[in-house]
Amino acid sequence: YSHFLSLPLSVHPSLVQKLEAFQESVLVSLGIPLLTVAGFVDSGVEKSIFIKPTRFHLTVLMLKLWNEERVEKARGVLEKCLPDVAAALDERPVSVSLKGLEIMRGSPKNTRVLFAKVADADGGSRLSKVCQVMIDAFVEAGLVLGKDGEQELKLHATVMNTSHRRSKSRYRNKGFDATDILAKFGEETWGDYQIMEAHLSERFKYDENGYYHCCGSIPFPGSTVETGVSQGTSQHDT
Repeated sequence: YSHFLSLPLSVHPSLVQKLEAFQESVLVSLGIPLLTVAGFVDSGVEKSIFIKPTRFHLTVLMLKLWNEERVEKARGVLEKCLPDVAAALDERPVSVSLKGLEIMRGSPKNTRVLFAKVADADGGSRLSKVCQVMIDAFVEAGLVLGKDGEQELKLHATVMNTSHRRSKSRYRNKGFDATDILAKFGEETWGDYQIMEAHLSERFKYDENGYYHCCGSIPFPGSTVETGVSQGTSQHDT
């Protein structure tokens, strides 16, 4: 995958601060150094597997856009979604409630992805509805390959992912033990946050604000963000 549809959460400074505090609390509780990438420890937890707070987001759809023509087409599809997105949200702002932690499949002792659970703050389903509107538009445009468009949408906010591990290669694909993390932080309440916009994000490339490079975006109701392509300077991951 080269790109994805994302709903940025890192636009909220208070949430970024909570993530930073959470990461520090987890590392301190497990006795892991904060400032360096330590050697592999038995728990499999190290600083590098935490999502960077400036990249915190919800993923709507993964995309394979391997040339500029497909990127341009995807940008156009997203921008054409704007009226349908507004209608699906009843022309009202939508916020998410982030509370609790959960693992993505498998056993807590061999976790690869740990995420914060997501729900509409008002108890409804408008966010899932609007995400499906965008997914359907990309499927109809022929930009979703294979079964990617048929997968059940499970909105979640990843906080730890072993795919980011930077320790020695023989440990790179090893999971981590989330047992203690779930016991101590499993009911963590992050708060309610308004979804401001949807991005066509490029993987492994980042804008000056630290978020994934924006190839195009649309605002959600109640947002003051302008529609269009990010003009920020970008940099590749190294």
